[in-house]
Amino acid sequence: MTIYPVILCGGSGSRLWPLSREHYPKPLLPLTSGQTLLQETAMRLDGLPAVGGSVCVCNEEHRFLVAEQVTQLGSKPDTIILEPEGRNTAPALTLAALYLAARDPDALMLAMPADHVITDCAGFIEAINRGRQHAEDGELVTFGVTPDAAETGYGYIRRGATLDAGKTWRVSGFVEKPDQATAEQYLASGEYDWNSGIFLLRAGRWLEEIGSRQPAILAACEAAMQQGAKDSDFFRVQREAFLACPGNSIDYAVMEHTERAVVVPFTAGWSDVDAWSSLWQVCPHDAEGNVVRGDVITEDTGNSLLLAQSRCLATVGVSDLVVVETADAVLVAHKDKAQDVRAIVDRLKSGDREEYKMHRRVYRPWGSYEGIDNGPRFQVKRLSVKPGATLSLQMHHHRAEHWVVVKGTARVTCGTETFSLHENESTYIPIGETHRLENPGNIPLEVIEIQSGSYLGEDDIVRFEDVYDRVQAAS
Repeated sequence: MTIYPVILCGGSGSRLWPLSREHYPKPLLPLTSGQTLLQETAMRLDGLPAVGGSVCVCNEEHRFLVAEQVTQLGSKPDTIILEPEGRNTAPALTLAALYLAARDPDALMLAMPADHVITDCAGFIEAINRGRQHAEDGELVTFGVTPDAAETGYGYIRRGATLDAGKTWRVSGFVEKPDQATAEQYLASGEYDWNSGIFLLRAGRWLEEIGSRQPAILAACEAAMQQGAKDSDFFRVQREAFLACPGNSIDYAVMEHTERAVVVPFTAGWSDVDAWSSLWQVCPHDAEGNVVRGDVITEDTGNSLLLAQSRCLATVGVSDLVVVETADAVLVAHKDKAQDVRAIVDRLKSGDREEYKMHRRVYRPWGSYEGIDNGPRFQVKRLSVKPGATLSLQMHHHRAEHWVVVKGTARVTCGTETFSLHENESTYIPIGETHRLENPGNIPLEVIEIQSGSYLGEDDIVRFEDVYDRVQAAS
């Protein structure tokens, strides 16, 4: 049977603010290497035989970012299934199962969250091979991480009857995150593994289980897929049908109730990187125990995580800190309080502040833009347009725009006129005028955009044509 990687790209990672934002979440970040967590997940099965094309499940908002990051690896996913809103992992896996079962009745799904770290890929592949026969036989295989500490931030799996001479076990039960004393008991007993949230199972078996235990989830997902439509590399499920789907996790919906769950333990340097303290644990340290990224200068500093993105970061006489600097926000926290960063994100949300939602640099399918300056009735942005890319044909009700080309060549449509702009040339787009910006060249096009008017929000965009199918979108 062929194994199909099912990459679940739904995690937001709010405890990793200010790097992780709602519109640029944790799976899209390069936290432990030059590759993003999503890319590391997609590459994790290199060397495993009989692997089919991957299926990614992600939010509609992130579709182009996910597609671009996977494509950068030199391969394309079999499809990217788009959820209009997240409904947790059980519906996401059900969508993937319906897609795969229709194409390969014997498809094996390896469901992997896109935001985990596994440093020993060979050990992970060995664990998959141990669980493969059980999955082919109709068991629902989950992978448990052999614990090396009394961790209170993870759920646990209790081992039951031994199978395969102690290489796999029946699942006796799933346990929620314990308190410290209970976690120490679990560790001492040797009967528990951390719950990795990774599963190997036949698509058809999952559909049987979810149908018998959560029929409302299966019915909603079937309707969403039947009424959905393929759109280039994406499959867009029908919005209203999917929004009627109850939210639930794979564990709660099925794994805690089935009698056919099997756990395969492994020790492969796994972490779900759920907080800055977790990242500090899995990254290489310098002689003082620091994890340092970017332009950082330390003096008498130890056991700290220090990340700088846009300016020089200096520390003196401190220890056990997390300091994360971005262009628009700085986080300073004690490492022991890393789990509480989510409270900051909640306060930003309640205050309707942009910092929880997006970075100063915002990515679009055609490239990106970055805010440089703003004030009453004006703002300045730097646009970077990828070679061959085209922005939508659009207009604005409340703002005019001045474009200055600083690198590359632009093709500009303004009203009925189309013309080229070269470096150090500029043009003016009046309020209400239909316009479009294109990059016909082979290098990135960089443009300084000065907006002026009574309202400068991104929702003041009326699209008439768009190669990325965003005519009905507002941003």
